[in-house]
Amino acid sequence: MATLAHFAAAASPPLLLPRTKQPWKNSSGMEPLPVLLAPGQVAVASIGYEKAVMNPVARNQLVSSDARLYISKRGTVGKFGRQRANQRWLCSIQETPRRLQCSTMEETYDVLAKQLLSKALIHDPDQKYMVGIAGSPGAGKSTVANEIALRLNELWLESHGEKSGGAPIAVAVPMDGYHLYRWQLDAMEDPVEAHARRGAHWTFDPASLLKNLQQLRTQGEAHLPSFDHGVGDPVEKDIYVSPKHKVVLVEGNYLLMEEGEWIGLQNLFDERWFVDIDIDKAMKRVELRHIATGKTPDYAKHRVVYNDRPNAELIALTKKNADLIIPSISIC
Repeated sequence: MATLAHFAAAASPPLLLPRTKQPWKNSSGMEPLPVLLAPGQVAVASIGYEKAVMNPVARNQLVSSDARLYISKRGTVGKFGRQRANQRWLCSIQETPRRLQCSTMEETYDVLAKQLLSKALIHDPDQKYMVGIAGSPGAGKSTVANEIALRLNELWLESHGEKSGGAPIAVAVPMDGYHLYRWQLDAMEDPVEAHARRGAHWTFDPASLLKNLQQLRTQGEAHLPSFDHGVGDPVEKDIYVSPKHKVVLVEGNYLLMEEGEWIGLQNLFDERWFVDIDIDKAMKRVELRHIATGKTPDYAKHRVVYNDRPNAELIALTKKNADLIIPSISIC
């Protein structure tokens, strides 16, 4: 049954989305891209020959271009139109603060990838669309960035095929490459403390990160450092961001800090995300990560208490600077 959904704001004409002959496909054969409605907009859904349903939208939310039209009101989820047997809930965005609400991380990755693809298609083709992804150690920032980049590239190839030349549209850039070198820590006033607190915000080089991201803005490409955990130091020019990479997902602990040279980073990002997680759960993940690298359980616990938790508590204060909060959803 064909479905038409259109969305209208008070001062703008309705945006007509394509009719669908298949329940979950649009004219390009892909699942419909989620549409983000602004507060006060009205969603109008016409499903088959049913009477159209109109409802003001009180909060931002994700709406698709088929029968899956959902809204979030006062923390609950509702729907427009008729629910099909094979339907599942879409993610929603709850205001104040803007918080993405999904049932699984897989849904989170899918929704954000589709949303970014739609933005990349209408963004200035000569400019990168840059997203800063912050969060504490153990929150899952790297996984979020890598999974969304992977899905974005798959969607891009599906929709553009040979026109893309097989070139990816998205790339994930970790902040790990901007750790200070061990010799720089050795040169500090208290080198023992510097090494013990490696991972704190003052053991990074935000000036170089800022310079490289500005280069991406102005020149469209850059060679960026990675981090070799086996050696324990950055590897210069190990990540190449090419002119064909339209979406750059930068992930790191302190991207939303308002202190020192970190402040300049926020204005470079088109979107600022924060991956949110219970601090105890995050620290358990970090502790297990330390053990997996060969550290003893006692050392791992000490490291978490002395370094990782204080860092996480500081990072949690930067959540207020995010445009979107992404809960880290655990399967257990």
